[in-house]
Amino acid sequence: MSAAGVLDGAAVPLQQTQADAATEIASNALLASSLWVNVALAGLSALLFVYMGRNITNRRAKAIWGATLMIPLVSISSYLGLLSGLTVSFIQMPAGHALAGGEPILSQWGRYLTWALSTPMILLALGLLADVDIGSIFTVIAADIGMCITGLAAALITSSYGLRWAFYFVSCAFFVAVLYALVAQWPDAAADAGTSEIFGTLRGLTIVLWLGYPIIWAVAPEGLALIPVGISSWGYSALDVFAKYIFAFLLIRWVTNNQSSIRDFAIGGGAAAPADD
Repeated sequence: MSAAGVLDGAAVPLQQTQADAATEIASNALLASSLWVNVALAGLSALLFVYMGRNITNRRAKAIWGATLMIPLVSISSYLGLLSGLTVSFIQMPAGHALAGGEPILSQWGRYLTWALSTPMILLALGLLADVDIGSIFTVIAADIGMCITGLAAALITSSYGLRWAFYFVSCAFFVAVLYALVAQWPDAAADAGTSEIFGTLRGLTIVLWLGYPIIWAVAPEGLALIPVGISSWGYSALDVFAKYIFAFLLIRWVTNNQSSIRDFAIGGGAAAPADD
């Protein structure tokens, strides 16, 4: 395997051709299956959610449905990008890493782009469900995007093992800010909006599953390299199935069955009384 570029004075394989990356993925049955399963589930979920939302008339409910529908649409694009090799690179681990000096590892950096687009949609849907003020929604989404971007930096840095972990902990700090809003701030708004029961269920699902991502990163080849890339990819993919598609299904099902209890948008942009069927 030849180096594709030079970084910090050392020869580092920045990126194989897309064909080489796609071939590497296809040759690893465990890795490839973790991606194809999500392509299929994301596609089926998108079709199902379009059908489920066909009769939604409440404007806030439509906004929740629209944000939720974006989740599988973003995911299917992302997983196709990974399978094609478009959003995959081979990187050499820095000194101090368990895999330093060995073969370059396969970095699925496209996952971070997916999370930077899909997780804000999850938070937007939750914020709309709880009728949270727009300022709080914006702040939490900004922290969420910061979490994803610093996570991407942690995964791609090859100049310093310490800096990889520094960005990892910065990403975790952004995550704590998101958790604080979900645990301490938004539940009160959901109670006022009359959606606390479904909000509590989805919030709990989100918190538990999202905690799994930094744990997998820490033991995956990007971190301590305790598990191979195929296992870590399946871990991420399994979390995506529940954190995205199951989450979205539960939310859209509740929205379609409870439009009358969802406070509609007022014409002037403020809150309005619950809509009648």
